[in-house]
Amino acid sequence: MKRFFASWFLSVLLASLVALPVTAAAQPAQKNVILATTTSTQDSGLLDVLIPMFEKKTGYFVKTIAVGSGQAMAMGAKGEADVLLVHSQAAEKKFMADGNGVERRIVMHNDFIIVGPPSDPARIKGTKKATDAFKKIAASGSIFMSRGDKSGTHVKEMDIWKAAGVKYEGEKWYQQTGLGMGQTLAVAAEKKTYTLADRGTYLALKKGLGLDILVEGDGILLNVYHVIEVNPKKWTKANFAGGKAFADFMVSKEAQAVIKTFGVEKFGSPLFFPDAGKKEEALGI
Repeated sequence: MKRFFASWFLSVLLASLVALPVTAAAQPAQKNVILATTTSTQDSGLLDVLIPMFEKKTGYFVKTIAVGSGQAMAMGAKGEADVLLVHSQAAEKKFMADGNGVERRIVMHNDFIIVGPPSDPARIKGTKKATDAFKKIAASGSIFMSRGDKSGTHVKEMDIWKAAGVKYEGEKWYQQTGLGMGQTLAVAAEKKTYTLADRGTYLALKKGLGLDILVEGDGILLNVYHVIEVNPKKWTKANFAGGKAFADFMVSKEAQAVIKTFGVEKFGSPLFFPDAGKKEEALGI
């Protein structure tokens, strides 16, 4: 009898041990998540903090592709990304209207600024309206360095030129880098020119640039970021579960708390402001 119970106990124990790896079964089936995002979220260093948190919490591995917002959405429209983190309102709305995304949620905002050399040849410092600053730059023939990459920053810049009624394409003073925000700032610093930048990237790279903030605070310079999950019905191979998990994380209390304080210790103010759950109207969009 003792031998029977010993044998029975051993079989039960082995069966329970076989059933133990519940955590392994809970791991995502498709671990890689492709995030197409802007160079500003990458260059500012924010994703260097948030992505490891997300990966540790969920078991997913994020492959980040930092390009302009336009390129990020082009990737999403081709099924080459699982989730987008972008900041180009009109293009985002078209992306959704075309059925490329299933949900678009506000994550955070900061603002654009016009930066340039301390010598300020166009005398734009302190100008209240971004359009007036652009007019002065054009009138003076001072070089303006554009990203020229169809990014959210480039689209915003073109919107300002249009609102200012200034012809800029083909002008000698208007130059394009075709590069991301950090690299464009580096080129503008080297050539001592004006450029439009998002505040987060500028502050993160400010040391050594030698460029000053000359125009800020105009409503047209608002810069809002959204997270968008691609449509799995259009792209069946997309990791929709992983993309949704990342999007959910970005609007979670945990991630929003990090966004709220990111940059404060180093720069004295946050590089971004958390907005999850807010209506676009509340931000003046």
